[in-house]
Amino acid sequence: MKKRFVFAYMLAGFGLLVASCKSEFEKIRASGDTDKIYTKAFEYYEQEEYLRAQTLFELIIPAYRGKPELEKIYYTYADTYYKLGKYILASYYYKNFSSTFPTSSLREEADFMAAYANYQMSPGFRLEQTYTEKAIDEFQLFANTYPNSARLKECNRLIDEMRLKLEKKAFEEGKLYFDLRQYQASTVTFENLLKDFPETSNAEQVRYHIAKATFLLAENSVFEKQEERYKKTVVYAKDYLEKFKDSDNSKEVKSFYDNSVKILKSLTNGRYQDQSTGAGL
Repeated sequence: MKKRFVFAYMLAGFGLLVASCKSEFEKIRASGDTDKIYTKAFEYYEQEEYLRAQTLFELIIPAYRGKPELEKIYYTYADTYYKLGKYILASYYYKNFSSTFPTSSLREEADFMAAYANYQMSPGFRLEQTYTEKAIDEFQLFANTYPNSARLKECNRLIDEMRLKLEKKAFEEGKLYFDLRQYQASTVTFENLLKDFPETSNAEQVRYHIAKATFLLAENSVFEKQEERYKKTVVYAKDYLEKFKDSDNSKEVKSFYDNSVKILKSLTNGRYQDQSTGAGL
């Protein structure tokens, strides 16, 4: 019985403590004392009580319009959204800060953080990459706007990281189409990958899949489309062999080339001759 009484007493004490803390916040919020709210908002921010800080900042922003204090208030207000993981709103308010205070010493940081908030929303490579593309565009704009920024190295690293993610997504999409025997879609996807990422380290595999996809597409085509498609295979196989003649896949690609030339000759009554036959293929 005594233990129950002690526990109840402690619980009541804890409840009073929570209530007093809450009442302090509510009291400040309802006080209408701008200076007191200003001071307490920054105190909450420093104590990492970002939601309370945000609530108080919202109350005093109108009162400080046109005053020098508003710059610090508004930037910190934007930052509370980032700290709370509300990245869409964080990006919005960082951008709004930048346009509202174009000469601020905090503008560079706000522009970086607006991009970084989108980076935080960039998902795994298999998912929709809207925020990845947004972040890349904004980091590139940042690099152009602040070419001497101390953030430039980090900015370029993040762009490279996200571009690699987009490249991986494109490669996996191309392979998926290939595995599903959608050879035309696979070829288009891989072609676009080479256009978008000309320096890809995966060029050998990309070009190998293009050569194989075009050959299999031609092989499975109706008669009327075979000539055109085998000619395309010859072009891609030749391109592969010129670039990767010593690769593990070169023998297989050479068979695509040879078979395509042979079939084209039969389709054209022996009139077909690849113009590159003197290139050592």
